[in-house]
Amino acid sequence: MRAEIEHIVDETKQTIGLLRRHFDWDQALRRLDHLNNKAEDPTIWDNPAEAQAMMRERQNLDSSIAAIRHLERSIEENVELIAMGEDEGDQEIVTEAETALRALQADAAKRQIETLLSGEADANDTYMEVHSGAGGTESQDWAAMLQRMYIRWGERSKFKVEVLEEQGGEEAGIKSTTLLIKGHNAYGWAKTESGVHRLVRISPYDSQARRHTSFASVWVYPVVDDTINIDVSESDVRIDTYRASGAGGQHVNTTDSAVRITHIESGIVVACQQERSQHKNRATAWNMLRARLYEAELEKREAEANAEAASKTDIGWGHQIRSYVLQPYQLVKDLRTNVESTSPQDVLDGKIDEFMEAALAQRVEARQNADKAD
Repeated sequence: MRAEIEHIVDETKQTIGLLRRHFDWDQALRRLDHLNNKAEDPTIWDNPAEAQAMMRERQNLDSSIAAIRHLERSIEENVELIAMGEDEGDQEIVTEAETALRALQADAAKRQIETLLSGEADANDTYMEVHSGAGGTESQDWAAMLQRMYIRWGERSKFKVEVLEEQGGEEAGIKSTTLLIKGHNAYGWAKTESGVHRLVRISPYDSQARRHTSFASVWVYPVVDDTINIDVSESDVRIDTYRASGAGGQHVNTTDSAVRITHIESGIVVACQQERSQHKNRATAWNMLRARLYEAELEKREAEANAEAASKTDIGWGHQIRSYVLQPYQLVKDLRTNVESTSPQDVLDGKIDEFMEAALAQRVEARQNADKAD
């Protein structure tokens, strides 16, 4: 076996060892057995909220243990395939096994990053808002490009993505959109994308083919589960209904089914037009508002811990977290971590895990440094 592949195998095994220690392997196995036994007791559903929390813990723990076992088993299988291929002179088998080992190395590294997702709501589903900045059609087109990027990222990550609300631009693109991304650790990963994103390109909407700079903001907040109580009443908000936008023709919504809720004290605004039923859109909008208020509290705590506020800022110069340059050269650069990619099209097609991992690691390091300072 080549030295490069031996190094990959050794490094992946070391990562798996770290994963085992993080989970306290023996304790995790005992905990899963305990949860499996509890799941067989029908009386647990006498308290639905507690039962749902227990089932989520069981599912997440079972998934993590199964993933580590899969990594261990797959490494050994592919090492054996390489040995067999070399003995039989079958280079095709060797090449396939080496490719599989590289993929396992990347998978193990990503799972190690996921161990950093220990925040209060990191495991939750997430809402993601995208808003175009000043600049009319150009910025609205950029917001639509970001919407597609996050939908593609969600699909690549095996998350379920729904468009809850979308306001189209006058000529092209979108003014704003709200996505619901469902899956384990969806908020933990997506929260690193909050901020202003800057695009530099030759505008397809400029007849003189001049270079334009556009901005769009991304705002991420977790879906609040039933175990978290957010106290907000109708007297604290203003509720507006309006006709949902659509594709036209037979799909035109002829009733005011879309719902917008404004929290008066904080100024937070949420909207939903996904359903044709105003009742359903109202329920979803209330959930979104509770999630936004909860996220604001989480942000406040993190600001106090890290001595920096990750607050919503103006959509323009000086506040961007990432730049996407398509002309005169091709480069995507995260301004927080300095991670770069020279393949903007891949990034815009949803390959953004590298940026998320670096930003996540940076957040955790900042939190750890703050704890040491205290």
